[in-house]
Amino acid sequence: MMRNWILPEYISDVLPAEARQIESMRRRMLDQFALYGYEQVEPPLVEYVESLLTQHDAALDLKTFKLVDELSGRQMGLRADITPQVARIDSHILNRQGVTRLCYTGSVLCTRPDGLLSTRQPRQIGAEIYGCASLAADVEIIELMFASLAEAGVMDVTLEVGHIGLFTALADAANFQGEVRQLAFNALKQKDSPTLKALTEDVDAKLAQGLLALANCYGDLGVLQRAREVLPNLAAVTTALNTLEQLHTALSARGIAVRFDLAELPGSYYHTGLVFNAYAKGFTNAVSRGGRYDSVGEKFGRSRPATGFSIDLRSLTSVPFPHRKAGILAPASDDVALLQLIRSLREQGETVIVDLGVVQSEVQVDRTLQQKEGVWQVLSL
Repeated sequence: MMRNWILPEYISDVLPAEARQIESMRRRMLDQFALYGYEQVEPPLVEYVESLLTQHDAALDLKTFKLVDELSGRQMGLRADITPQVARIDSHILNRQGVTRLCYTGSVLCTRPDGLLSTRQPRQIGAEIYGCASLAADVEIIELMFASLAEAGVMDVTLEVGHIGLFTALADAANFQGEVRQLAFNALKQKDSPTLKALTEDVDAKLAQGLLALANCYGDLGVLQRAREVLPNLAAVTTALNTLEQLHTALSARGIAVRFDLAELPGSYYHTGLVFNAYAKGFTNAVSRGGRYDSVGEKFGRSRPATGFSIDLRSLTSVPFPHRKAGILAPASDDVALLQLIRSLREQGETVIVDLGVVQSEVQVDRTLQQKEGVWQVLSL
């Protein structure tokens, strides 16, 4: 007999201390976004599945739970990523002509976890810029990402940056299509040189050398010079490397150090340019991910330049978080003077717990309200 309190694999409850930390981080990050001019949107948890998937994104399709709408009979999906929803809002509801800064927060649900220690129900928060193709938008997004992580107490962050345009240029030149292209993408992402070598046996030697070299191109700014020497002389390759070099200059001016990984490829296929991951000590996975996805709105009929990042708030709860200040235990009573004092203390920011059967060891209280000589007073326990 199945125990009815057992949750599905990689699904868990969020208990009080963790829930308080998540909510605190959410509020602080949203306030930070507002300081940069980002407006919050709240897409629905469920939509018709066509709206939840970007074009040609098999990975996102695989991660999306699907069900049948009892009202329309159409297939619906539980969102596994909020970015396509925000792109729909930008394209069809707001329909602005100028640059639009949007942010969001909410749960997503995935058919499978991203890693052994990941949840299938992340609490996602993120910010996105639509309508700006300039590198300045990417710089602002990365700067905001660092400021947001700082709000969560994550300070020692390492930024790794890549550019999907490098793989795209080499794969196009090698005429990789369909399954072969996906196999090469996965092999490069995993730095699987033997598989890459097998896939490029019949490819021009210079292209094969370039794809194999990408897997080992990671490190400081010198990586870009090495890449210029070993990669084929393709216009798209030069453009991507120039963009990475300009990004390094812009972020250095803001005190943000950059490491490059030219095999850094995203989990979703809608990215089109710069991609980046933020890593921090004490975390096994990236604490934030982002990049440029200029064609994400194409299926909605309005393809606009776009860049952004997202953070799983639940993944950050291992960061030390201050305990809630101990509260005051008050007796249950209709005494007007007591009720007024309780109201006044709460207005001052104090936590006042009315004793309806409290076990003191189960709650955080260090004071109590007691009446002495006809006056209610706050006394230490």
